[in-house]
Amino acid sequence: MTAAPLTLNHQAPPDPQQPVAHTLSLTAEDRVRSRHPFTADSGEPLYLDLPRGTVLNHGDLLQGDHGQWVRVLAKPEPVLTVTAADPFLLLRAAYHLGNRHVPLEITPRYLRLSPDPVLRDLLHQLGLQVIAETAPFSPEAGAYGSSSHAHSH
Repeated sequence: MTAAPLTLNHQAPPDPQQPVAHTLSLTAEDRVRSRHPFTADSGEPLYLDLPRGTVLNHGDLLQGDHGQWVRVLAKPEPVLTVTAADPFLLLRAAYHLGNRHVPLEITPRYLRLSPDPVLRDLLHQLGLQVIAETAPFSPEAGAYGSSSHAHSH
């Protein structure tokens, strides 16, 4: 008989000192799913039952009525990491990618996005260095509260 999943319905901000029973490694896409079954890194079945629109971040803590804490980890996934010697080039790239509604991680040193050969070529043409790698991906939530949204223009 399979154990019933632990239902997680409370989100708390990161607290590295908080002891946890489990960790839950999720991709950027998984971290915007508020009601979904997952499996903890330990193999424990979990079920997220969070308010719609919840976006989980690396380090967030989750808890349910059972009292156990679960730490969310940003799972390494295929990404393109974009760098430039000139910070203006990074700003310019962020502008062009934003116009395309691309989920984008923005830092002072690099931009990070999901792999896309057309965007990779555009970034090369703009004079940026683009490296395909596997790394945690934490795109900006944006004005709509999640890193992936759909709307018509």
